[in-house]
Formats: sequence, C-alpha cells, structure tokens
Amino acid sequence: MTDALGWRRKFGVIAPSTNTIVEPDFYAMTVPGVTAHFSRIHIRNQDLSDDANFENLLVQIRAEIGFACERVLTCEPDYMVMGMSAETFWGGVEGNREFVSQIKGITGLDVATGAEACERALKLYGARKIGVVTPYQPVGDANVVRFFGEIGFEVTAIEGLKCPTAVSIAHVTEDELRAAILNVNDPEVDAIVQCGTNLSMVRLADEAERWLGKPVIAINAATWWMALRENGIKDKVYGAGSLLRDY
Repeated sequence: MTDALGWRRKFGVIAPSTNTIVEPDFYAMTVPGVTAHFSRIHIRNQDLSDDANFENLLVQIRAEIGFACERVLTCEPDYMVMGMSAETFWGGVEGNREFVSQIKGITGLDVATGAEACERALKLYGARKIGVVTPYQPVGDANVVRFFGEIGFEVTAIEGLKCPTAVSIAHVTEDELRAAILNVNDPEVDAIVQCGTNLSMVRLADEAERWLGKPVIAINAATWWMALRENGIKDKVYGAGSLLRDY
C-alpha cells in the first residue's frame, strides 16, 4: 500500500531535541508526495560554552542516535536524512564515512548528511575556495576545516559564532548572519557555506546569492536537496537558494 501523503517518499529525519529550525525548514521545502518524519535525539545537557562542552554534545548524540533511528523506523521510512551537521563533519572524511555506515547499519537505508550534501553542491558549482559560517566553538570549526580540506576545498575564512547553548543557535539574527557572511567573503571566495542545522539561514542564503553573485549554501537546503535528488525527485523549490531551484 502507498502512504496517502508520502506517496513518493517518506523520509525519516534525525535531529537533536534542542533544534527548532531544521524541522520547519524541511517542511517549508517539501514537495507534493514527500513527507518528513522526525525523531529526536535527547540532549540532556545543552551547554556549548567551550570546546569541552561542545564535544560533550557529540558524546550525547552518539549515545542516543541509535534509539532515535529505531523509533523513526517504526513509520517505515524509505530514506534517512540527518537534521544535524556537526557529527557529519567530525573526524574529517573518514569520520563522515563511519557515521554514514553507522546509520545504514542501524536502519538499512541510505542517508543524506550535511557534510556530503555540501561536498556535492560545491563540486556542482565548481568551487575551490570557500568561506564558512558556523555556530560552533573552535573545536567544531577545526573539524569543518579538516573535512573540507580533505575533499579538496580551501577554507579561506571561517566565522564560528560560538553560541553558548544548543537552543541559542536558533536565536542568531539575520543581521548577525549577514555580518558573518560578509566577514568570510572576499573576491577570491567561490562560495559561502553555512553549517549548523539550528541556524536559520535558508531564506537569507537565497537572498545573499543575489547580492554576492555567488553560491551561498545553507546546510538545511543542501541536505534536503541531496535527499530529494538521491530519490529521483527533481521538483524545483523556490526561495531556498539556487541548488533547489536550478539543480
């Protein structure tokens, strides 16, 4: 039998319990016949005030992610989507591969991750030098730079906003994000990448592409784009950047 609403695809989505942005972002970018079904990773301590606390967030995610995957499997999804990004960059290319392998091992399904989605998007655009905006502490930024460096991209500048808690990431304003974009941009930069699925960046990235004249990749848009295209869904989505509109 075909699902009444998700008749094309049902996506199982994993996100931290503290995240208030990625779920409405994915719903806003959905297309007819595709549904997203969220399962939350319980974050008991959301303090991100320094490197040690930031790494503790990853410890919590690793302890809980299996349970979140098992819960969402009960709705019989066709594909998995990661509604978080830090863990997908951690440990560089090999760390990402291990993470994807873990999710596939638990669910038996293919999976879209923010790190791989950004890699695909940057290669599609032919970018080489990038500026990056994150909500992370320095240890998180270091893993982002490592990942992009290992896949052949030069991070010329990175702006880590050092958000003090997991929930406070969603409090970052458009003005702050606009300033961060401009801080990491220069004439040599081919594209801007935003990491952190709890930063509200999709709409601003779409606008920024017009006033910068170059790709601005919001990670939620990139991850959703990868999920759709991997499943043969070519529908255009407007207002979420050139990836979903043109590719």
